[in-house]
Amino acid sequence: MFKILNNDKNTGARSAELFTKTNSIETPVFMPIGTLGTVKSVSPFELYDEGFKIILSNTYHLFLRPGIDVIEKFGSLRNFINYKGSILTDSGGFQIFSLAKFAKPNGDGVEFMSHIDGNRHFFTPEKVIKLQETFDSDIMMPLDIFSGPEASRSKAHSDLSITISWAKRSLEARTKKENLLFLITQGNFFEDLRINCAAALADLDADGYAIGGLAVGEDKEIMFKMLNCSISKLPELKPRYLMGVGTPEDILNAIGCGVDMFDCVLPTRNARNGFAFTAKGNLNIKNAIYRDDTEPIDAECLCFCCSNFSKAYVRHAFMSREIFSQRLLTIHNLHFYEKMILNTRKAIKEGYFESYKNKFIKLRKTGEEHNENITQFL
Repeated sequence: MFKILNNDKNTGARSAELFTKTNSIETPVFMPIGTLGTVKSVSPFELYDEGFKIILSNTYHLFLRPGIDVIEKFGSLRNFINYKGSILTDSGGFQIFSLAKFAKPNGDGVEFMSHIDGNRHFFTPEKVIKLQETFDSDIMMPLDIFSGPEASRSKAHSDLSITISWAKRSLEARTKKENLLFLITQGNFFEDLRINCAAALADLDADGYAIGGLAVGEDKEIMFKMLNCSISKLPELKPRYLMGVGTPEDILNAIGCGVDMFDCVLPTRNARNGFAFTAKGNLNIKNAIYRDDTEPIDAECLCFCCSNFSKAYVRHAFMSREIFSQRLLTIHNLHFYEKMILNTRKAIKEGYFESYKNKFIKLRKTGEEHNENITQFL
């Protein structure tokens, strides 16, 4: 069930509550990515205690390792990784067409070669649903085709027809109604294909809808144009999930369009590369200017990293290739995202979302407070 609690008067932003078989999730929500069941460098207990009540894992990767037989012995993916919250499992369609070698789709399914050992496998929409029901995923995603940004209109149209067909087969294959199933809208960068796909999938009355195939290198203007095309035909009373997005700015702008759910590798991947998100912009801890800086990464931040360590120490640990530095930066970045989301929900509820969004983005861009209380953005 999905219950809308507040609608912003000036934008499409809304706050809501999504109920899964495991728990209830307030939206807008950001889902950290634990591709193989692990959000790199942090424990599932830390994630839950930080406020992340849902994470994302990937069917393609989990199928290859540890393998469905291992997870099945534990009764669920949740038991295997010992996480108390909900789990959304992506179908792996994006990975099959972007990571696996020699993917060959047809009307029945897709054959692909593992990027790990070169073994060949065949996924059908039915098999992907069965795998996720074995995982006991709170939210399942169907097999779809990611055409790629360079696809011609004819290929995008052909792939879209298969994606819609697979969505119908996925719904028919589901045997556990308590495991929610979202459908994925595609259409590449063609407005009419996006609109037609969203309308066709909306008629299938799924539990929720995802917008896929965006944030793959296209200009922001194009991304948001395609996003709005899809949203225009999606049901208002169902959750909307923008896959693979993104930066804090993109998330806030997409919330203003009416998106409820997000996932992205940026907070964790950037941390492993020495970058920290702050209200005044991104910080590269590798810069020599921080060599003897006694201040924390963000003086207003209350995360474990900023509460206990200086920029000088984090830089020293990172430059010395200490794993602990990546963990500290990951904790900080995830905390930044979660606080941004919490404050976004508050802004929607209290009627100042547009002002909050604009001030947040301006502060991130300029690094200047403009007499605004910085703590409201943390």
